Amino acid sequence: MRALFMVSILLMLPVPAVEVLAGLQTGEGPNLGNERITQEQIESGMPLERLLEHGKRIFSTPFNKYDGHGDGPLDSAEDPRRPGGRPCLQNNGTFLRVNGLDAQTCVECHFIAKNSTIPATLGIGGVAGAANNAIILPSYIDIADLNPGTMNGRFSSPPFLFGAGGVELLAKEMTADLQNLKARALQNPETPVTLITKGVEFGTLLSPDGINLDTSAVRGIDEDLVVRPFGRKGDFPTVRQFDVEALQFHFGMQPIEVVGENVDADGDGVENEIRVGELSALHVFVTNFPRPVEQAARNKRARKGSAVFSETGCDGCHIRSLETRSQWLTYSYPEVLADPGANVFYSVNLRQKAKFKSNRAGGLVVELFSDLKRHDMGSELSDKTDFLPEAHNSQFVTARLWGIRDTAPYLHDGRATTITDAILKYGGEAQEVRDRFNGLSQAEKENLIAFLYTLRTPDIGHYAE
Repeated sequence: MRALFMVSILLMLPVPAVEVLAGLQTGEGPNLGNERITQEQIESGMPLERLLEHGKRIFSTPFNKYDGHGDGPLDSAEDPRRPGGRPCLQNNGTFLRVNGLDAQTCVECHFIAKNSTIPATLGIGGVAGAANNAIILPSYIDIADLNPGTMNGRFSSPPFLFGAGGVELLAKEMTADLQNLKARALQNPETPVTLITKGVEFGTLLSPDGINLDTSAVRGIDEDLVVRPFGRKGDFPTVRQFDVEALQFHFGMQPIEVVGENVDADGDGVENEIRVGELSALHVFVTNFPRPVEQAARNKRARKGSAVFSETGCDGCHIRSLETRSQWLTYSYPEVLADPGANVFYSVNLRQKAKFKSNRAGGLVVELFSDLKRHDMGSELSDKTDFLPEAHNSQFVTARLWGIRDTAPYLHDGRATTITDAILKYGGEAQEVRDRFNGLSQAEKENLIAFLYTLRTPDIGHYAE
């Protein structure tokens, strides 16, 4: 009855309001339905609770062909690895699995809140097992070749989304600081400027003439000095930017803000697949997931392990906490990456839903155990891609350790099923820390793991809000 009612409503609407009716089968239609939230509704002052409901719906909806799921005809593709005309497995016309088209809904890759329980505790916003790893942009895979490097793409495990709002707020404030330091370098030619924000150093910047910039000594960040905490490689400065890419890659759902309004860019017969307001609602929803927590009742071994964590130098990159100046995360459209304060249309206090603790200065304490900086992790962990500069293949943003107890398997591709295994694969800039770990006594190693086991994901219950 519900499906028949949906079709009746579709047929009653004016033609311009119905995105897809061509070939509509009896009783079927777009799973997003027709209550499509608009940017204008949000900007008019939509209450947070209602906005979160819209975002949750978009996050959880299994997109179908009437919504715009999938790409168009293969012959429309300029690059068969990119959204817009990718081939499909067995010519099934829907899924590819390699290079995306690997799911229908965000929940498919973010549904395990705690992987430390048996069975796993399910919850929207969590991780997923290796079966849900994304296989990103390979043009060559040879499973019969036993030599290393037989795939020239990336294999990436889905991270949890808890606490994403605090991470984004940190990144925006750090970006603003770095842009100010860039301005200082331009105003003071031939004077090196050290790039430090929130205690994290990104090298030095020099302007030889007050016009150009010498970025050769910049470290762990792109030359534009925009902090990008999202994505294993540090690709995205905001959740919105990540979602724009993910919607296209995983589902073939094309946002209006990428392809334009009333444009069927992938030739699948559907226009306006993801509206601006829907991306805004999704952005707000994801950034209001509750933060991970540290267990309050530490035992003696965990207290000793906390000291070992510092003594071995783990907290040199896995900084226990960073603090913000504000409690309010702002949302912008369109986003100006180097100016996080531009075009703001909505703001949320992250103490309300995300449950961050405030600091004495009126900001927030974000206990993420990361510096939000890219580091070279050595050849063993290096990707073998043909679309990244060679030096970038071994670089990864410092993993955020909050929630580590509940989120195995570990590392960017889930190759480590234990924390010890993950540490032992460190190389590059982390080689010295790995060597110190190897030099610990068995008791010290056990204490360190006991400490890391106190870092938990939030108790959100079975598919809770």
